[in-house]
Amino acid sequence: MNNILAGHTNSYHTYGLDEALEGIARAGFKYVELSAVRGWTEHVPLEATDGQLAAIKAKLEHWGLHASALSGHSDLTTAEGVVDGKKAVDLCQKLGITVMNTAVGGHASKAEDKAAFMQHIHDLADYAAQRGVIVSLEVHGDIMATGAKAVALIREIDRSNVLVNYDTANCMYYGGVNAADDIGPTVPYLAHVHLKDGRGGLGQWDFPAVGEGHNDWARILGVLAEDGYRGPMSVEIEFQGLPWPPLEEVHRSMRVSYATLRAHGLA
Repeated sequence: MNNILAGHTNSYHTYGLDEALEGIARAGFKYVELSAVRGWTEHVPLEATDGQLAAIKAKLEHWGLHASALSGHSDLTTAEGVVDGKKAVDLCQKLGITVMNTAVGGHASKAEDKAAFMQHIHDLADYAAQRGVIVSLEVHGDIMATGAKAVALIREIDRSNVLVNYDTANCMYYGGVNAADDIGPTVPYLAHVHLKDGRGGLGQWDFPAVGEGHNDWARILGVLAEDGYRGPMSVEIEFQGLPWPPLEEVHRSMRVSYATLRAHGLA
C-alpha cells in the first residue's frame, strides 16, 4: 500500500505539541495529523498567529515531519461550531493541508440534530472548497455511527469536497460493528482513515495501541487495498480516556502501532 501513514497528535492529548512531535517522529512516522480542537486538544490554536504557525512549521521541519491532515472538530449543528470549522479550514490553507477532519456534533457529540447540521454543512463545504480543502466527516456520534450511516449522509450532502474519515474503532464504540465488516462500502467516499484499535464493545472506551486491541488489521487493510484506497491515514490512540497514561506509555504505544502497521505493509 502506498498510503500516507501519520501519527495523530491527539494521541498526546494531555501533553504538548513538542512531546507529540518527538514521540511520533521517534516511532518512525514521517507524517502527522495535527489537532486543533477547541476545549480538547489544542496543539494548533484555532486563532494561531502567523508567528505561532511559523513556529509550528519549524517544529515539523526539525522532526522531519509533514502535516497530512488537521483535526478540527467542532459542533457543526451550531453556528458557533461552523465559525470554528472555518477557522480550522483557514489553518489548513496556511499550513498547506488539504484534509480537515471533523464530525457532525464535534468531539463531545451525543444526541445530534441532523436538521441543524444540514442547515450548516453546505456553507462550510463552500468555504472549504474555495480554499482547496476537503471536509472529512468522521465516523463518530449517532448520525455517522457506522460506515453505512456515513455513506448515506455523504450522499445526502452531495458535495464533492465533503467525504468520510473512517475511524476503525469508533464504528464499534458508536455503532456496534466491526471495522473489517463495515469499512468496504465507504471506500469510494473516503478522504481519510483513523487507524484506531479497540478492546471494548458498544459504548466501551478502551482504545490501545494498534495491534493491542481486537481489530483484524489484515482484513481491514486488505479491504482498503483491494478496493483501491490510496489516501492518508493516521494512528490515533485514546487509551481509556482521562487520566492519560504517563508520557513513556504514549511513546511506547506509538512505537508499537507503527511497527504493527509496518508489518502489514504500511510505512
